[in-house]
Formats: sequence, structure tokens, C-alpha cells
Amino acid sequence: MRLDKLFDLQGRIALVTGGGTGIGWMIAEGLAANGAKVYITGRRKEVLEKAAASFNQSNQGNGSIVPMVMDVTDRKSISAGQEVIASKEGRLHIMVNNAGQTGPVSKFLEDPNAPEQKDPETLGRAMFNNESFEEWTGIYSINAFSIYFVTTAFLGLLAKGSADIPGYTSSVINITSISGIIKLSQNHFGYNSSKAAASHLTKMLATELALKKIPVRVCSIAPGVYESGMTYDKITEDKVDIVGKGLIPVPERRPGSAQEIAGTVIYLASPAGCYTNGQEIAVDGGYTAVNPSVR
Repeated sequence: MRLDKLFDLQGRIALVTGGGTGIGWMIAEGLAANGAKVYITGRRKEVLEKAAASFNQSNQGNGSIVPMVMDVTDRKSISAGQEVIASKEGRLHIMVNNAGQTGPVSKFLEDPNAPEQKDPETLGRAMFNNESFEEWTGIYSINAFSIYFVTTAFLGLLAKGSADIPGYTSSVINITSISGIIKLSQNHFGYNSSKAAASHLTKMLATELALKKIPVRVCSIAPGVYESGMTYDKITEDKVDIVGKGLIPVPERRPGSAQEIAGTVIYLASPAGCYTNGQEIAVDGGYTAVNPSVR
């Protein structure tokens, strides 16, 4: 029952997509600081290398961070990444599907005085003309489609990770969003619906793998307001609800911290989380408790 056993990550091999910045970096840093060898992926090599170097030079723990360029919307790139992990490690214990983007935004939706909201015809036309099929396809590709393709590409390595440690099961952790849980559009129908798709995809993957007796757990974490490239580098109290765009303010009156998101990932990825499967955990300061949601 000791903490160093309950949440042991020593010797674990992890992969975090979109791991060079924002929430992905918070997660990668937390895993590595507690003993894991973490591969961070993204499209920008220089960003990944800079992030990895900053951790490896800081001596924060006995883990490490390795940069690896991989485009989660490209099957060839995903396959190339899988081959790197297969040849260098031979197994994988933790997969964090974190890569994501915001997509098209229709700002007039939150302004009742906007000319686009003059009447139903005007509003409908504004919503129709302001976004495109191509933009929606792009946001679904990275926020939802990538989870399916990255997870299935690495599934064999994840199963080997479970066989590597008695009593332990490898874990896929999908970073969704409270935007996929609440019923508000927050000005971006595409982003919110793509995150809802990611949440349901998590449940389907967990169920299918469990029914097929594949020893890989699949869960998701839905962050609330956090500092990232999609919000602000620094979120002060006056900006919390600008980001959250809720009907009711965030009860905690602050953004989430790196410790809170990394700690939730560590729980799911460690021995302490091995009896948890197919679940989504909202780490949102009470946002979904006070705003209309599907829960």
C-alpha cells in the first residue's frame, strides 16, 4: 500500500502524442519525473527536441523524455513511429492520445447582439457559411480519427507491455475535453462534437478489447480550463470563464494545474489504476457539475 508501489512507473515505456507543449507536456513531464521513459510526438521536430532537452537537463527524476516526430493524422507516419518503438523497446506500457486542435470557431454564437443572430434565416446562413466540410474533417481527423489509428497501430506493443509485468495491464489514456461532455457549443460545434466522438470511441475500444480478452485498458480524461496553446499561456482568474464559456462560472475559479492532470494520468497508468477500464474522468474544477452536460 506504499505510494511508491501503488503509483510505480519505474521502467515503464510511454508515448504521448502532442507531447511537446501544453497539457501533453504536463503529462509527459509527470510520467518521466516518476521514472517512465516517455516518447513525445508531434509534427514540429524543434519543439519536441527543445522540450525533451529541458527535462533531461533538469534532473527532475530518473525517467527520460525522447522526441519522436509523428503525424497522428497520417497512417505512414504512425506506422513509422510504431516501428521505432518496436525496434528500440519491444513493448509499450502507456499510450496517451493527447494531440488535438480547436478547429473552426463561430464567435457570433455567444453574442446575442451580433447581426448574425437577427433572425433564424440569418443565423442559419451565418453558421452554414462560416465553416466548411474540410475544416470539420480536419478537426475530426486529429481529435477523433487519430485515436483509433494510433491505438490500433500500437495495440500489439501495448499487449506485450502487459505481459512484461505480472499483475499489470497496459493503458491507453485518451485526452478528451469537457467540451465533449457539455451541451453548449462554446462557439465551436466541430471541436465539441469531435471530443464527444473521442469519448465514445474510448468506451467502444475498452469494450471491444475486453470482450476479446486483450489485456489493454482504455480510459479517457476530460480536462476543463487549462493553460495551453489553444487557450492562453497564462490564465488569470478573470480569464477562467472567458476560456470556459459556461453558463455558470467554474466553481474553483482557477485553471487546472500540471500536477492535477499529470496525477490523474499517473493513477490510470500505474498499478493503482489497473482495475479501472472504459471510464472518463473529468478534471474540471466542477465545471460539468454546474453546467448542462450529458452526465
